[in-house]
Amino acid sequence: MKEIKIESTLYVFDNVHELPQDAFTLMQKAVEAREKAYAPYSKFHVGAALLLDNNEIVTGNNQENASYPSGLCAERTAIYYAGAKYPNAKIVRMAITAGSKKHQTKEPIPPCGACRQAIAEYEIKQETPIEIYFMGETGKVAKSKSLENLLPLMFNKEVL
Repeated sequence: MKEIKIESTLYVFDNVHELPQDAFTLMQKAVEAREKAYAPYSKFHVGAALLLDNNEIVTGNNQENASYPSGLCAERTAIYYAGAKYPNAKIVRMAITAGSKKHQTKEPIPPCGACRQAIAEYEIKQETPIEIYFMGETGKVAKSKSLENLLPLMFNKEVL
């Protein structure tokens, strides 16, 4: 038996105002999207904003349904819309913000597993990394240089 060590590197900013201007602007779009989320059941609102290589910004937010599996996360809403509207564009950067109506979220909240897999699909398809910034409502902002950094053992087409 041999041990394999896998590490991820995140960069952490103390607050949104420390972000580079382009990332700050994208995060503001994610915050605007979060405010419009439809989350009457979980009370957990998420917004995502994508910067594409054609300079378009696409946003999405979570959309819940009384039949929970029928809802969709903010990240996938934005990614699938971008894929449908701009099928040849690459996703350069993604900003994600999440907040609860039950308590204030102060720590960075990363994408869920299903969203990581969806982002992985696009990162692999476009053959370039997607820079991801994520935060709660306030506080620190984490940055990952790629989705592969957040999901190092990706399931992809190579295993099919």
